[in-house]
Amino acid sequence: MRKKVGRPVKVLSVVKANAYGHGAVQVARVLEDEGSYGFGVATLEEGIELRKGGLQSPVLILAGIYPEQIEELLEYHLTPTICGVEALRLLEGLARKRGVSLPFHLKVDTGMGRLGFLPSEIDSWIPELAEIKALKLEGVFSNFSQAERADGNYTQGQVETFKNVVKGLKAQGHHPRLIHLANSAAVIALPSSYFTMVRPGLVLYGIYPSRDMARRLSLKPILTWKTRILQLKRVPKGAGISYGRTFVTKRESLIAILPVGYADGCHRLLSNRGTVLVRGKRAPIVGRICMDLTMIDVTDIRGVKQGDEVVLLGEQGADQISANEMARWAETISYEILTSISARVPRIHHSSKEE
Repeated sequence: MRKKVGRPVKVLSVVKANAYGHGAVQVARVLEDEGSYGFGVATLEEGIELRKGGLQSPVLILAGIYPEQIEELLEYHLTPTICGVEALRLLEGLARKRGVSLPFHLKVDTGMGRLGFLPSEIDSWIPELAEIKALKLEGVFSNFSQAERADGNYTQGQVETFKNVVKGLKAQGHHPRLIHLANSAAVIALPSSYFTMVRPGLVLYGIYPSRDMARRLSLKPILTWKTRILQLKRVPKGAGISYGRTFVTKRESLIAILPVGYADGCHRLLSNRGTVLVRGKRAPIVGRICMDLTMIDVTDIRGVKQGDEVVLLGEQGADQISANEMARWAETISYEILTSISARVPRIHHSSKEE
């Protein structure tokens, strides 16, 4: 990211949703050491987790806060996002009452249709900024609607709308030092969206926002999701596997049972359509994935034993299963695949420096 955006542009690393399932505190520590300016999280609780984990860099709560959370916000030195006039007035009053100065980022809705001040109403909300005394406008930002892409007329239109908002703010004497719009895809392919800071998320974990991005940047996924064979069972032709008998063997088969299921984040939609890696070979998922167990057919893989390593995501031998590939099987996106890996799956972190 540094090489892409250049030294003058700050990098706010997005580590919300447990760093996209990777472990927020551990990932943030590495990124802080690598020079990340700060971190973006979704909720107050995620910000507090980083502070309790020893992170000292700025932490921006991207999805906003409730007024009653101001005490913890101040205690842990977290920066809120303000998305509307009512929230602006409430937080200003609460900060004045406490006699504190509270920096914040203002969010603009340039076409996402979600949180944020509307550019079309800029003449009504900019005067509100002149009334605040305790709140300090530190940053302004927006979100791209087409998060996986960085081209097209709609995206370009959002960039221009955002530029006009920043211009309008400056014309009224407001000069936020942190101006940010670029997500992962835009960092890769849209330099006009860099401004003074960028907000990469998915690419930090080695995942491409879309297939065509692979031509522009070389990434390596940092996560491997593994389990081991719990039991091997040889079953006859015509045997039903798992709930509902959605898979019936067409031959005598060797079925391996894995201690992982949809409660761990192994999507039920992978039933009878996903694969895993065993001894470097692909083994199909057969039958319905259960809450705690998944069955795979290893009939055609030689030498399989109980206790063998099974890779759900990552490399084994010469093959690899990516988050994007698994997402296609589950009819979703890689973000959901990663963030769905539940808390009961242990995270084991390895340092590349140690290696």
